[in-house]
Amino acid sequence: MKLLIRFLFVVILFLYSGLQNPAISQVGWTKAYENAAVVTAESHASKAGKQILSEGGNAVDAAVAVQFALAVTLPRAGNIGGGGFMVIQKADGTSISLDFREKAPLKSSRDMYIRNGELVPELSREGALAVGVPGVVDGMIKALERYGNLPLETVMKPAIKLASEGYRLSWVQAEDLNAHAEDFRNYDSSSGYFTKPSGEQFEEGDLFVQKDLAKTLRRISTMGRKGFYSGKTADLIVGEMQKLGGLITYKDLNEYESVWRKTVKAHYQDYELAIMPPPSSGSIAIAQIMKMLDSYDLKELGFNSADYIHLITETMRRAFADRAYFLGDPDFVDIPGDTLLSDAYNENRMETFNWDASTPSRELDHGDIPTFQYSESSETTHFSIVDAEGSAVAVTTTLNGSFGSHVSVGGAGFLLNNEMDDFTAKPGEPNMFGLIQGEANAVQPGKRMLSSMSPTIVTKDGKVRMVLGAAGGPRIITATFMSFLNMAVFGMNAREAISAPRFHHQWMPDKLYYEAFGISPDTRELLEAKGHELEMRPTVGRGHIIYVDENNRRHGAADPRGNGTVEGY
Repeated sequence: MKLLIRFLFVVILFLYSGLQNPAISQVGWTKAYENAAVVTAESHASKAGKQILSEGGNAVDAAVAVQFALAVTLPRAGNIGGGGFMVIQKADGTSISLDFREKAPLKSSRDMYIRNGELVPELSREGALAVGVPGVVDGMIKALERYGNLPLETVMKPAIKLASEGYRLSWVQAEDLNAHAEDFRNYDSSSGYFTKPSGEQFEEGDLFVQKDLAKTLRRISTMGRKGFYSGKTADLIVGEMQKLGGLITYKDLNEYESVWRKTVKAHYQDYELAIMPPPSSGSIAIAQIMKMLDSYDLKELGFNSADYIHLITETMRRAFADRAYFLGDPDFVDIPGDTLLSDAYNENRMETFNWDASTPSRELDHGDIPTFQYSESSETTHFSIVDAEGSAVAVTTTLNGSFGSHVSVGGAGFLLNNEMDDFTAKPGEPNMFGLIQGEANAVQPGKRMLSSMSPTIVTKDGKVRMVLGAAGGPRIITATFMSFLNMAVFGMNAREAISAPRFHHQWMPDKLYYEAFGISPDTRELLEAKGHELEMRPTVGRGHIIYVDENNRRHGAADPRGNGTVEGY
């Protein structure tokens, strides 16, 4: 019922937004600013980003402040026990990405979740065996050292204050904690941090103080990387792993390194998209979809018409089929990126497209690249920032499932991820998001797991125009892509683009997911007549975007499907 009420709210606002002037939009979760804007999933984190910007920080400084603040105020997704991706677009037009995705522990193995020949899904989703080596702290420090203006101690002050002095829980935050109380009680450390000793439930307005997390953040603030990957915090992490049968060792922590990578560039009309490269699968998938759509007039088809949805769905189906086979950690797998993004390859992928009928996924495999060989060697949050100089940062970060593995580091106060489920635990078996994956994403020691996180920065004539990204497992890819199309093709403003109804297809299972009220009954009938199996979902991703108009006003929009906020000046 709560989700239904929220989506009715979204639809009403979407219809209402068409009557408004986009240049003066100020409706709740959307605002426009002259200088800088921050959009995150949580109000305290948005304010932390604004504070750092107002103190002379740039977009990277603000991003680091937001990331650490989210570790305090959004424990289900914001974190220092997980990983993610950052895309940076400098005002001078250069772009680069930082991969701080988690890694498989060195003691991990390909069949570690198989018992007696059968996959045991719970092992990769809950508890200590589900935990990959965290990358957030190394990533934030590396980004700050290369591109930040302010010292680490300064940008971490808001987070440390929130943890040590506490903050008042919103209704949603209290309900999130209560919903996972039984999971937390399976682990002594998590029970102590995230449930009430009396067994009572959290309530809106409760003061939530995290003293141990504050101590951990102070160690990072004063010692940098050593404050997490060695010393006291490392002792606590390894101790928790040893107690619960996890695999992370001091060697894993000491050897973890985030990696600078070249962004994948995709083009559509006059726009250039800089997207996080693999191990993010979103870049290849989005770029492929755009290539497949090159010869079609989407505006002429009409927003969410039967033909529009059919065409987009068929391109998604083909891109996700390729994702399942070809993509993985580029440090372990030879990804044929040039071929996957070539005109000829994507034209060939669309040769079987039929306006009158869907292509059954069971009859559609990956594309034909004869020389391809393997070489050996999804709860998420996104935030977008544009600073006064015109530089932009898009960050998507995650623990994977909501509250990750539900395992906390005793004495350190933070949750650990369950990212090992993003590997192919067993080829042909779906992960927690229903994704079927192949050998390219099999577990290997030190390998990064494939991800759907797709932070994206869009430029036009060399200037930042959109900062995009989303949460929601594989729906991240489609939510990010559709937000772009809404603005680039259909001329929607930021508020309209983020609230517009979305749909999703990921090859397997062979279902076209759509949001309540997002597709009219007659359109559904037309799609079913073409052979699509439709299934309604409460939401298809949760995005946070910034649109920069021709007058350089920053229009921030937080997805009304979630609880994000916009700040700026």
